[in-house]
Amino acid sequence: MFRGIDEVDWASMEHAYGSAADVPELLRGLASPLPQERETALDGMYGAVHHQGDVYDSTLASIPFLFTLAGRTGLPDRGGIVELLASIGGSEAGDDIAYADDTGDGEDSQGPQSPDDPGEPGDSGDSGDSGDSGDSGDSGDSGVDKHGMARAAVRAGAGLFLELVTDGDPEVRRAAPSALVRFHREPPRVLALLSDRLRDEPDDAVRLALVEALGLLVRLHGTSAAPAVDRLVSLSGPAHDPGLRLAALGQLASCAADRLPQDLVPTVVGLLHTRSQRIRPAGEPVRTSSDTLLGSLRRMRPADEEGARLLRTLHQALGARTGDRIALLKGQLNSRNTADRCNAVWMSAGLFREWRGAYEEPVALIGEQLGSDEERLRSAAVSVLEFLFTLAAPAADRLAALVESGSASRGSGAAMLDRPLKALARCGDARAVPALAEVLRHPAVPNETGYAIGYLGPAAEPLAPLLRKRLAEVPLDSHNTYDRAAPLLSALGTLRYTEAVPEVLRLLQGIPPELRLRDALVKVVAQTLGAFGPGARAAVPTLRGLLTGENAVAAADALRAVEGDAEEVLPALLGALDPERDAGGRRTAAETLGRIGAAAAPALPGLRRMAGSAEVGERTAAACALWDVGGDPGPVLPVFREAWRRNAYTRRTITACLVRMGGAGTPVHDLVRTELASPRRHRARSGGHGSHDVLDDELLLRDCRTALEAA
Repeated sequence: MFRGIDEVDWASMEHAYGSAADVPELLRGLASPLPQERETALDGMYGAVHHQGDVYDSTLASIPFLFTLAGRTGLPDRGGIVELLASIGGSEAGDDIAYADDTGDGEDSQGPQSPDDPGEPGDSGDSGDSGDSGDSGDSGDSGVDKHGMARAAVRAGAGLFLELVTDGDPEVRRAAPSALVRFHREPPRVLALLSDRLRDEPDDAVRLALVEALGLLVRLHGTSAAPAVDRLVSLSGPAHDPGLRLAALGQLASCAADRLPQDLVPTVVGLLHTRSQRIRPAGEPVRTSSDTLLGSLRRMRPADEEGARLLRTLHQALGARTGDRIALLKGQLNSRNTADRCNAVWMSAGLFREWRGAYEEPVALIGEQLGSDEERLRSAAVSVLEFLFTLAAPAADRLAALVESGSASRGSGAAMLDRPLKALARCGDARAVPALAEVLRHPAVPNETGYAIGYLGPAAEPLAPLLRKRLAEVPLDSHNTYDRAAPLLSALGTLRYTEAVPEVLRLLQGIPPELRLRDALVKVVAQTLGAFGPGARAAVPTLRGLLTGENAVAAADALRAVEGDAEEVLPALLGALDPERDAGGRRTAAETLGRIGAAAAPALPGLRRMAGSAEVGERTAAACALWDVGGDPGPVLPVFREAWRRNAYTRRTITACLVRMGGAGTPVHDLVRTELASPRRHRARSGGHGSHDVLDDELLLRDCRTALEAA
């Protein structure tokens, strides 16, 4: 099985974490008799050898051994190896139905960063140059197309997939059809085999995989696969069981929407309810999983994973048809079956994040799930409501009731803020205030608390004394000083609670130079003092002392807000515009100069130079400042038009400036009107999402409307 593996010079190769000398151990682990060792090995292959879809020389060298393992009859868990091979081979245009959210966890898919990171309170939707460059896909020597080599290698071995479609292991038969379609070079032969297997296959889950493969065949091969469309239409008819019909309708929606029935939504809802009545409540036994990423994902899978996949396929294929998707969600959320309703909640997450629409009814129905006795359903509902912010208002009554019911256990020093309470605060509901007060009365305050308070506005004023007290208790030299202090400072700044100036100054004057994230904390402190305005005059001497250091720009902005004296802070800000200085500092300096306005006229040459920067975020910040300082739209509007096109993350910054420009911004209002007419959220993207994407999009739409009204 591993003939020749020790003859490969693995030590000379690399994977995501350096030397690939451990790859033979991972490959052998895939053939271990112990389930946990096999799972750990597969996790290692994804985590290192095929890290985030990358292809390394060690990935290429592994392919022959993976094919040998996949073809070894009787070896357990070969379905996962087939999926790994397919992933290494990559995808083509048309293979566009992704299952990145199959776990239904509702969390961010951009890594472990906290949703309430230090950037949350001031998040403007502009994250620099993230839209300037594509995926480098390097993972090796420049000029060597390892992804293309991997695809060619998997294609060369695709004959094995023909055999695996009839393998004795159902998991292998589930994984093989899509791999066969993607990599085999004879579509007619593949179509004939899939059709034969649909007739003879006894396993329902495998039959669904075969239907998905038919849809993929059409997407990849177009009109040459027309018989596959006819087969899907036939499978969607009343002669077949509900699950198969749902699968066929989902594939038709993705590849031949014109062949869908006119009464699609009622048909799907009816099939869904019929299918649910036939499912055995007990479901499949839970498989023991190792402490790996794959094991965690397996444990988070929906109770009815097959149903989740069927409906997810249909929802994704319907795309911008939000009316149909809302109607479908309502049908799902009114089901008597808990798993159906749970799947509907997770389906709603993708809809809300990607598309704009009138979501009051489905959100209210999601709120109804908070009263369920099923913990999994309640947790799913809370996860979705958390990222909706003000759009969660139709569910606020249910959230408030859930928050009230959990008051007995609140304020016990938990590491995380109670999630229903967080969701209630984020939608700006004042009923969160008493519960947040309970949390703040305990010395150990979850870090998210301060950020959540920031969304409550003036309603949170009664919390200010408690925030001040907790800030006074933050140690000055702890490894988590920043993590504890920054959220509290953010909330105090939002509330403009000037009585806390002594506690804020204690931090500014007392934190040691070696403190972790010291500069970041100084910036947050300065922002808080700036938010206090003239009420923070006691901090002026300390802020002046920072004008010549690393935090000169933050100190200058705070001094400007506290004293209103532009002349004193201009030298520091002009110096920060130097092209040799830090790019982030230049952008912050430009923003501060914009707030100063006409009195910052000496900065115009530097801002004009900065407006020609290679970085779109820097250009955008400079253009905004050019307007605010110089009042000339000539050099500003071309920058706006280009940045709007190149990087969607700049749009909120641009639109906020257009609001200030009034009629002077009219020449680019076509961008604003196009944005308002677009059904898709401006941050929507494949392969990931951020916790604040919906909020930022709603704020963008608000500013777009205001900009047009201000013209």
